[in-house]
Amino acid sequence: MQGAHCRNETNYFVSTLDFAQSLFELFRRVEYLHKRFKMPDFNRVLLDLYLKKTYLRYSHFLTFNLADMSKARILYISQHIVPFLPATQMSSVSRNLPQGVHEKGREIRVFTPRFGKINERRHQLHEVIRLSGMNLMVDDTDHPLVIKVASIPTARMQVYFIDNDEYFKRKAVLHDGDDKMFPDNDERALFFVRGVLETVKKLGWAPDIIHCNGWMTNVVPVYLKQLFGQDPYFAQSKVVCSIYDEGFEGSLNKRMAEKMVKDGISAETVEGMQDPTFDALNHLAIQHADGLIVGSEDLSDELQDAIKSAGVPTLSYHGEEGYVGEINNYYDTILEGKAETVPE
Repeated sequence: MQGAHCRNETNYFVSTLDFAQSLFELFRRVEYLHKRFKMPDFNRVLLDLYLKKTYLRYSHFLTFNLADMSKARILYISQHIVPFLPATQMSSVSRNLPQGVHEKGREIRVFTPRFGKINERRHQLHEVIRLSGMNLMVDDTDHPLVIKVASIPTARMQVYFIDNDEYFKRKAVLHDGDDKMFPDNDERALFFVRGVLETVKKLGWAPDIIHCNGWMTNVVPVYLKQLFGQDPYFAQSKVVCSIYDEGFEGSLNKRMAEKMVKDGISAETVEGMQDPTFDALNHLAIQHADGLIVGSEDLSDELQDAIKSAGVPTLSYHGEEGYVGEINNYYDTILEGKAETVPE
């Protein structure tokens, strides 16, 4: 009987926590509508909800849990992550930073492309059926979106993978056997970014900060603000871009800007993307991000000057160790909306 009693208490806690999370999301949505459409007083709207009795019943519990859930939610969108791909400065930060920030009490979600070079069996990737099945259109062609997930046991951290056979099945990352960039890397980047944002909506998880790592993620700021900015899940989100020197030579497909316009991005926004070089993608992120981090010590002077003059909170190069606390504090600066350079 005692075991049954414990199970009942556990079920009560889980169901109550689920309710608390659902109600918290409802708070966020109603608050957004209240601000945008000048609805009646927020508290009065809540009292009119069907959940009034349940809210009152659990108010003592919700007061505690809502305070806990108000901690900032960080969405990490990363081009490469250790241990799924070889270690670089970017892939190492993309692996260690989310774990460190999570251990400091933040909620996190982590997304990366499911490049064909990633060993699914070794890393135990499996498809998340409830999140897959959507089609995304890129350059007037539909592409099925498949979501997979794997855990990093030593980090107690889950990583979501954006997959599609046409874009990511090939047993490579960004270059073919002759070390040439794949001609559709532009579409792979656009599909990846849209896939992440659509999946986050499907998860019902509203991020406070979206932290982007890698040039494939540099279109996130414009896609968020021009395509997803009115969505309640992203209405309050801030985008931080770490700028690295891990790029590519030459240009992506010259029609990349045209494809972005087809997605709904304004032609004016992509004027500088007529020749989509590595620097052009970085400048696009710098111009539209809410915060910038110097991710590599040897960035070009041009990029460093652009970052300094962007007029948003910036964080200087943080080195390869001890950066978790520094970046975690920087997130608070972003959330407070201070347009200043964070000292080294």
